[in-house]
Amino acid sequence: MKRIVIFASGSGTNAENLITFFQNRDNVSVIQVLTNNPHAKVINRCNTLKTSCLSFNRTAFYSTSHILDLLKSNNPDLIVLAGFLWKFPESILKEFPNKVINVHPALLPKFGGKGMYGMHVHQAVVDNKETETGITIHYVNEHYDEGAIIFQATCEVLSSDSVEDVAAKIHELEMEHFPKVVESLLFPNE
Repeated sequence: MKRIVIFASGSGTNAENLITFFQNRDNVSVIQVLTNNPHAKVINRCNTLKTSCLSFNRTAFYSTSHILDLLKSNNPDLIVLAGFLWKFPESILKEFPNKVINVHPALLPKFGGKGMYGMHVHQAVVDNKETETGITIHYVNEHYDEGAIIFQATCEVLSSDSVEDVAAKIHELEMEHFPKVVESLLFPNE
């Protein structure tokens, strides 16, 4: 049984999509969702889907081994960041090499780095009059959005597109591709 742990900070649509994608499988399971936001909508989604969800604070993540110890006890095959906004500690990355991935709402290396998340990214795409954007699924390293790229998918940006239009296109790409890429990483020979 392959085991996935998801980290999320917000509404949790990507987390929900991953949970439901793998829900009725006998060879893989989302065993837990962890969030740094005790008011995140992802908690409600997890309750509805009967998936364990725990919230934690900055101290537990950065100043103690609490989250690292929790992850070690869960022994995940893959740690998936799905809208998780904090920089990942090197202690976790060292313990789980090439097992932490993220989905970024732009075509890295463009529009990545500290502060580039969610609507900030889409606003930058529109402001720079980009003609295409997309998603990047990448390994997480010690720098924001600089880990090795696993997969990218693109979409057109029209001159008439609002920031919300771009966000909707990116959301569609995430919903379509993220679970399939996670699956391909867990089962590379299938």
